Amino acid sequence: MIKKKDIVRLEIEHLAFPKKGRGQVEGIPVKVKEVLPGQLVEVRITKKREGQMEGQLLQVIRRAPYETRQPCRSFARCGGCTYQTISLEKENEMKESQVLELLEQAGVTGYTYDGIQTSPTTRGYRNKCEFSFGDTGKDGALALGMRRRHSFYEVETLPAECDLVDGDFIKIIQGTLSFFSAHPTSFYHKGRHEGVLRHLVVRKGYYTGEILLNLVTTSAGTEVPYAAWVQAILALPLAGKICGILHTVNDSVADVVQSDGTVLLYGQAYLTDRLFDLTFRITAGSFFQTNTAGAEALYQMVKDYVGQTKDTVLFDLYCGTGTISQVLAGQCRQVIGVELVEEAVKAARENAAQNGIENCTFLAGDVLEVVEQLEQKPDIIVVDPPRDGIHPKAIGKIIAFGAPRIIYVSCKPSSLARDLAIFQGNGYQVERLGMLNQFCHTEHIETVALLTKKENV
Repeated sequence: MIKKKDIVRLEIEHLAFPKKGRGQVEGIPVKVKEVLPGQLVEVRITKKREGQMEGQLLQVIRRAPYETRQPCRSFARCGGCTYQTISLEKENEMKESQVLELLEQAGVTGYTYDGIQTSPTTRGYRNKCEFSFGDTGKDGALALGMRRRHSFYEVETLPAECDLVDGDFIKIIQGTLSFFSAHPTSFYHKGRHEGVLRHLVVRKGYYTGEILLNLVTTSAGTEVPYAAWVQAILALPLAGKICGILHTVNDSVADVVQSDGTVLLYGQAYLTDRLFDLTFRITAGSFFQTNTAGAEALYQMVKDYVGQTKDTVLFDLYCGTGTISQVLAGQCRQVIGVELVEEAVKAARENAAQNGIENCTFLAGDVLEVVEQLEQKPDIIVVDPPRDGIHPKAIGKIIAFGAPRIIYVSCKPSSLARDLAIFQGNGYQVERLGMLNQFCHTEHIETVALLTKKENV
């Protein structure tokens, strides 16, 4: 009889979103994360309920036959990548099947499937990363990089061959780590809530090469030689050019990047980059798709689903800094964007003015509340909600507009399947659906769905 904490071996038979593997021991299903179908794995049982168990991966005893790529030396510890050992073709196949399975389980049927595309850039594609300070182990050396798998504290400094970020990110990490090792400064300990260094946020323009840095510390860092660190960073042999360096104080106990106050240490407080023929100013806290070339491919899908509709009114809900709004402005008579974060709305207005776009209006507020104040009747609604999807109360109000077409852009398939089923049950038909593997080597997948309102409903 298998008990909790027992160590067992099993072959992974199936993978569901997100990275939820399933095998069997003595006929009992066992769920395990961070595995692939066909692997033989060793697992510690962590939960046991009637009829099923959950386990933590201890080691892969035998790889799956299709695992042909050699992972980087940090793969087993770093929490950044999921699918580093398989080809992009196999990765696409697995992600595609996971999304289609979720849609089928939700009863979403009857659509034309347009297939899955791969991002134009598949390595070093991230234009933004939030790196954490920590140590390599208890009382270990200072580290700067990604949180280690299954660890609350420890940090893995990224290797030079990292699949996700380009070489300038690695040089900046190494330069910062070298500086603070030579000028000993404590990192913020999440358990004890003490220390100084918290995060380093690096952003880089894909087309412009401009780099914006934000060093996040607690207010205890009054003795840190920030000016000397800036000079050390500016001396690095980078391919891009640093346009601004910020210092943000954050005394929150939550392990997130937020500001209790930000000062400019060097240059300007934003970088610029492009999408299609549009230019955007990107501040330290503003949302911008983290794969620029991938974003262009994603928005091209949206443009194709919108089509040439010059005399239409389009609502862009959850619009962020207004990138989709401005990309679609040339295809519509009027675009109204709604976004909760006021800083993003301010940036959207400034970017639209800079791009000479006059038919976009941006409103700050919760979609749930703002949609009640809109007097216009939309011909098309674009929704690109956060990972948790559309708020249950907001989705009813969106449906009440009766827009002939809705385009749903999703970064989380389970939320998408749930919401599409609601739309489908309230007079809409999913007409077309396509996917984009925008974040290669990770479990993430972008999906775009076109919904049309049924007649007489």
